[in-house]
Amino acid sequence: MADTNEMTINVVVLGKTQTGKSAAGNSLLGSSDFESRGSPSSVTKCCSLGRSCRILGVMRRNGCELALRVQVLDTPSYPHSGLSKEQVRDMVRSALAHHFGEEGLHLALLVLRSDVPLCPDESDDAVQFIQELLGPTWKDFTAVLLTHADKAEEAGCSEEAYLHSASSTLLSLLSSVQHKYIFLDNQKGIIKEERTIVLRKLLNFIRQNNYRVLLLKHSKE
Repeated sequence: MADTNEMTINVVVLGKTQTGKSAAGNSLLGSSDFESRGSPSSVTKCCSLGRSCRILGVMRRNGCELALRVQVLDTPSYPHSGLSKEQVRDMVRSALAHHFGEEGLHLALLVLRSDVPLCPDESDDAVQFIQELLGPTWKDFTAVLLTHADKAEEAGCSEEAYLHSASSTLLSLLSSVQHKYIFLDNQKGIIKEERTIVLRKLLNFIRQNNYRVLLLKHSKE
């Protein structure tokens, strides 16, 4: 936190190949820091930190407008087409400690495609990965980001209807993270209004967690 009129939130995006992790990170930053494109193999091969400019009009404190800065750590997919699970885990763990070791992590975003059913094995792998990274309190610091929400809209499916018909695997995952989830419309790209809505929801999750941060130290084990 640079001064009393500014707040910085630290976020990491995690997920499978082609779920839209890097694109989601760009939407949060309001930039194109992270490479994002369709590909038959995993695009992101290393961790990368992006920082937003000062964002106004998102939050207020004590009646005064508070400037917001967002730091997003983009990560290789898990599993990855060119790296082992152990390599990805160790790389992400090291990057988290390096970038957020002092300030702490506010929120991990598990990025899932809303237009692709979540299978039990995928959910188990994702949860295990996050548990290994964040430890026993992972549920308090994890939210689910459902990308490609525009596909559901095109099919005439509202968020409520989508959740009503969602698989028990997804509903169980959402329940485990205290129903912290956000739908992201990939077609809208980096539209200011959409970004503001998403950032306000993230801040609400952080507020519900009493602004706690998760301190991550690098383990050599």
